[in-house]
Amino acid sequence: MPPAPAPPAAVPPASARPATAAIELRGLTKDFPVGLRGVKLRAVDNLTLDVPAGQVFGLLGPNGSGKSTTIKVILGLLEPTLGTCRVFGVPSGQVASRRNVGYLPESPYFYRYLSGEELVRFYARVCGVPRARLAARVGEVIEWVGLTGAAGRRVGTYSKGMLQRIGLAQALVHDPRLIILDEPTAGVDPVGSAEISAMILRLKAEGKTVLITSHLLAQIEDVCDRIAILDRGRLILAGTVAELVGRRDRQALLVETLPEAELAELRAWLAARGRTLEAVEQPRTRLDQLFLREIARSEGQREGRS
Repeated sequence: MPPAPAPPAAVPPASARPATAAIELRGLTKDFPVGLRGVKLRAVDNLTLDVPAGQVFGLLGPNGSGKSTTIKVILGLLEPTLGTCRVFGVPSGQVASRRNVGYLPESPYFYRYLSGEELVRFYARVCGVPRARLAARVGEVIEWVGLTGAAGRRVGTYSKGMLQRIGLAQALVHDPRLIILDEPTAGVDPVGSAEISAMILRLKAEGKTVLITSHLLAQIEDVCDRIAILDRGRLILAGTVAELVGRRDRQALLVETLPEAELAELRAWLAARGRTLEAVEQPRTRLDQLFLREIARSEGQREGRS
């Protein structure tokens, strides 16, 4: 009599299974030859890093730190000298890995004679959007970035902020799971920068993974879940924004302005308990928040007069 078949192995619930990282870098090293004597420049040096799926991840560092080289390896534009790079588990050198990636370079070159709609349609066809879905999908992403009213205008007439938004539309047109944004707010005014930040958070809310590089650290702090800092190709710091910028050994208490006598009483009360009042400061509004608030107020007043 044949033995009874073994029961199927229990499948752990989805919440208990390890999630595949959007990007996995293991010992990534990239050298470039310099001159004719066999000298090599090491742009990325033994970089090991994970970008979790569904988060906004900031890749930071000064010029020449290896950020752009790392991005080119992720995109499959460069081969690592050593180490590996995977995008949703697929080696970045394989074409299949790029089907899940949308990319907005720092200084995109778009055909200036095309309209915004024609430009996005062109990239939709390059990325293999089915013909039956082409027109609808182009309209969807143009509306998503807020350029429906300017879709018929030539790209050569667009402002810097509009160029970044139409660039974001082309990066999203094939519905990628990972969006890479290289300095998306470079040269953009504060209003446009705030709009792009809001779009990044909307992408996260829709379950997308966003990898962003930026020299605007206030923007990174506002939108990113995690960051990594590179210097001369090496990883020098990585973690969640809350872990890296928060201080657990200090507390800030916000109260109404106290007269000097009550402030002295508070100092004495703390001293009796072995504590020190380290600083008394007036709270400040961040300059970018002040700017955006006043612009919105001005626009509201102008609309009210019209």
